[in-house]
This record gives sequence, structure tokens and C-alpha cells, in this order.
Amino acid sequence: MKKLPVGIHTFSQIRNENYLYIDKTQEAYELINNYKYVFLSRPRRFGKSLFLTTLKEIFEGNKDLFKGLYIYDKYDFEKYPVIRITWQGVLSSEQNIVALLREILTDNERYLGVDVRNDLSPSLRFSRLIKQAYEKYNKPVVILIDEYDKPILDNITDAPMRSYARDVLKGLYEHIKYNDEYIQFVFLTGVTKFAKVSVFSGLNNLSDISLAPQYGNICGYTQADIDTHFQPYLEGVDLDDIKRWYDGYNFLKDNVYNPFDILKFCTEGKLFRNYWFESGTPTFLIRLMQEKNFFPPDLQNIKVGEEILHSFDIDNIELPVLLYQAGYLTIKQAVMLRGGLYYQLRVPNFEVQKSLNEELLNRVSPSVIEKVKMQDNLYSALEQADLETFKNHLIRVFAHIPYHNYSNNYIAQYEGFYASVIYTYLYSLNMPFVAEDCTNQGRIDMSIVVENNVYIIEFKMGTGDGIAQIMEKKYYEKYQNQGKNIYLIGINFDAEKKNISECKYVALE
Repeated sequence: MKKLPVGIHTFSQIRNENYLYIDKTQEAYELINNYKYVFLSRPRRFGKSLFLTTLKEIFEGNKDLFKGLYIYDKYDFEKYPVIRITWQGVLSSEQNIVALLREILTDNERYLGVDVRNDLSPSLRFSRLIKQAYEKYNKPVVILIDEYDKPILDNITDAPMRSYARDVLKGLYEHIKYNDEYIQFVFLTGVTKFAKVSVFSGLNNLSDISLAPQYGNICGYTQADIDTHFQPYLEGVDLDDIKRWYDGYNFLKDNVYNPFDILKFCTEGKLFRNYWFESGTPTFLIRLMQEKNFFPPDLQNIKVGEEILHSFDIDNIELPVLLYQAGYLTIKQAVMLRGGLYYQLRVPNFEVQKSLNEELLNRVSPSVIEKVKMQDNLYSALEQADLETFKNHLIRVFAHIPYHNYSNNYIAQYEGFYASVIYTYLYSLNMPFVAEDCTNQGRIDMSIVVENNVYIIEFKMGTGDGIAQIMEKKYYEKYQNQGKNIYLIGINFDAEKKNISECKYVALE
């Protein structure tokens, strides 16, 4: 079996050292023949860098690397000078950004054998590099930019630094348009597509293929890849479990697996873990979800317009857009509605759902030990249908939430906050339950199935009789005649006490 390229995103190394390579050269061939300026947005660790280095080898004419691949006998492999910009490292200061940019330009000058004055501004130096490369090789230049947005994303919560990074990038990238006559092809990758920051103002002819169906599989592994190329590495593994954990991303073509997850799973003992999520914990996203009082079950059915997915406004952050572009949501389906195109979003798979939930849970838990203890107590109480104990443990959960989670905001005024806390705890128990459970009479706030017991829960802020509503709406009917015990639970929250004020329960006769 071939070696698996964990952490390797250089095409030449993969091919020269006999690593497994999933052929994406058909997409590369079609891009080269149909576009001049291309932008691709995909989540981190999804194969963007590997695709970019694939393009590099194509344009540098290294045909031998492509034996056995789609493009080998279809492209003439004419050689062009290639400028490659890859943003790496920590970019949290003006000095870091400028220093790295100067280093990138110096490396490209040496690689291409040209001498550009280093006392020029980085943007002007970049412009001169393009022209001098064109003059030396008498060929138009190919420009490949990986993670074009990293300087901005690294400073997403720091407005002054964010603006500085934006201005640096704008000044750099606008010189691409100014030098159009010297350019053969441009390819940029990133996580986000920014709006209202003028990063792309100089590239108004940039083709965004991020949601082009024909390029939906340009990154990631398809089911066919798993069934063929990865079959030897997955012997003895339940493929349905693999699919549940790591599949589910969709960019308007086939569902694709997260490639980082698959490679790590195969090389680290075939253990189901949150490989991709743990490689970049979204602390900022979790905090934003809390600040915006975002109810976790809503992540499974978000609808947004076409324009909101094509761009990201850093001065007015729309959480669903950020979650989608970062890879924590994906497209469920695209629908035409009221004359416009809309996208329904969802959490892609179990890994992301579980990991987001755990991160939210950690934010409202005093410690790991207490969290595990509360999880065990809640599960045991529901398993035994001990609802008095269940009530007492829920009260204890809220009593242990750190005070700073309530300070300087009005989060304690919202029913959704309390429901979210209960949701995160119950989801972490890996038991069958449904939030916003649909019936023919309306939506149950939450229903849970544990062993032979069904729990139907209605939440109220302040006063109100949840059990009466359940009875009036007959929410229980969908669970009758299943041979299970049915319990109705009404939970009331008190904003001042920041806890449960009342929890009533009754067994349905």
C-alpha cells in the first residue's frame, strides 16, 4: 500500500515519494482552459494547498509527475514563470505581516532569478517582480496565492490590526490587475470571501468557483474515493461509522469527506476522534455563538440568501456565514424561492456536531470533572425515570455556570440560553433526542428517548404551564402506541435567579 500523505500538501513530494494521491487534475485542466483569474474558498485543511501546488507543477511543465493522471496526455505542459505566495505563521502584528511579505518576495525573486530593489514598498516590489519575471522568461506569469485571507483572519477580533491587514492585502493584490498584460493565470485560495473591505477591488474580473457545481468536488474525498483508494486502509472498519463521523460536506455536487480526518483516522489507530476540529478550535466562533444567543439546534436548518454565502463582511459578522465558510456548516440544498436562490445549511457530520457541542458545554461548565459528573448524573436520572433527581441536577447545572457568562449582557433574559444549556448537556450524552420536534399540532421544545422512556419537555421563561401546553396540543400522540413510558415535563426559568424556578413532571397514563 502507498503511504498516506498526512500533513503533506506538496504535489511533487507526494508523487516522487509514492504517497497516495487522489486525482484532481481533471478539475485543474478545466480551470486552466476556461479561466484566467480564479478564486476558491474552502475550509481549512481541506486540500486547497495541495491543489495549488498541483497547479504549480502543471505550469512549470513537470509532465513526468503526472503520469497516470487525467491531465497527462491532454495538456501540453508549456513552462511558465510561477510566483507563489503562501501566508504562514503567526500574523498578529504589523511587523509580522510586513516581515513575512518581504521574505515571500525575496524567496520568489531568488527562485525566478530576478533582482528587484528591496527598498521598494512590498506592493510595488510585487509589481516589479511580475514585470521582471515576464521580461526574463518572455512568458506571461502565473500567480498562485494560498490562504490569501490569513492576515485578516488571524486578527479577526482586533479591529485596528484587521484594518491594517486589509490595507496591506489590498495594496498587494491590486497590482495583479495593473499587470494584466504580463499574466497568464491567477489562482487564489482562502477560507473566506470578504465584502466591503476592498481586498478584491482591483480584481473585478475574478471568477469565484467556490459554489460552481462542476467544481464541487475539487477538494475533499468522495464516497467513490473511500470505496476504492482507501479500501485497503479501512479493513475491519464500519464504513457507515466513517460516513457518520467525517462525511457530509457539500459544495453543490457530491457529499465529500474531510480529507484531514480520513488521513488521520487511517494513520492513528482507526480511532474515531475529532481530528479536524481539534486542529483549530474556534474559540472566537464559540464566543460569538454565545453572544448572539444562538440556539444550537438551529444550526441544522439555517436558510440564507445567495449573496450572504458569497461574501463575508468583517464589520458586520453574520454568524451563519462565518460558520459556513469556516467549515462548521455546509450546504444541505439549494432552492429557488420567491425568484431568488437560497441555501439551506446544516452541520456536516457527527464530528462537527459533537465538537461544537463540547466546546459550548465547556463554556458553561466549571471544570471537566464537574462536567463529566453532571453528564453521568443526568443520564442516570433519565435512564431510571427519576425525574426529581433529574430536576435537582438541572438546577445544579445552572448554579455552577460561571458568573462571567451572565455579566455585561442580557443573555439570562432569553429562554433560548437556558434551553441551549440543557440541549448541550443532553446532546453530549449521545442519547436519541430531538429539539424543536415537529408534530401535527406544533413543535415540541424537546423530546428525549432513553431506554423504554420518552420525555416530552416544554420550556417557559417566567410563568406559564408547559405541561398544560403539551396536553392541549397533544404533543405526546406521536409517541403513543410504541410500548414506551411517556413523561411530560414543564420547565420554567427565572431571569433574576438565573436558574430553574419550577420543574413539573407527570407520567402520561
